[in-house]
Amino acid sequence: MFDKKVGSLPYDLELCYHWWLISDRTKAVFEGLDSEAFVFVPCSVRMPHGIYDEPKYWLCDVVRVLDALDESQSRLRIGIRNDVRYIDHGQKYYDLSLGDKLVFREEAIGNAHIFRMAYHDAGIICDQDLKDACKSAGLKRINFRDVLKL
Repeated sequence: MFDKKVGSLPYDLELCYHWWLISDRTKAVFEGLDSEAFVFVPCSVRMPHGIYDEPKYWLCDVVRVLDALDESQSRLRIGIRNDVRYIDHGQKYYDLSLGDKLVFREEAIGNAHIFRMAYHDAGIICDQDLKDACKSAGLKRINFRDVLKL
């Protein structure tokens, strides 16, 4: 439900729980660069008064997961999850914080432009091509951080 009285319409990418709410423009950029990395679900948009006839919005998730971190060249904490409330209980996980440095094995990434990190599901990594494509398309509210300077 979009209500302009409450605030502005969503930008090109908004966090929506664990997914992204993205605009049609963002979907076009993502699909054009690396369609296999994403899944998209169309959103039904309504307005409190009137009809929404603006561009579509989508729920989006990055579904490609790669074990591409070069642990020996990276600086981060690696642990074994000992909390039974987590689905990965008893398994390795990456605990990322400020000051960490991530280095990836290019051969494990291949032609992928974006992926989730194995052992750190929240970690979504993209390359310069995806960042440049977002900038060239003029997409709003998509933030990037350098993995060498977390």
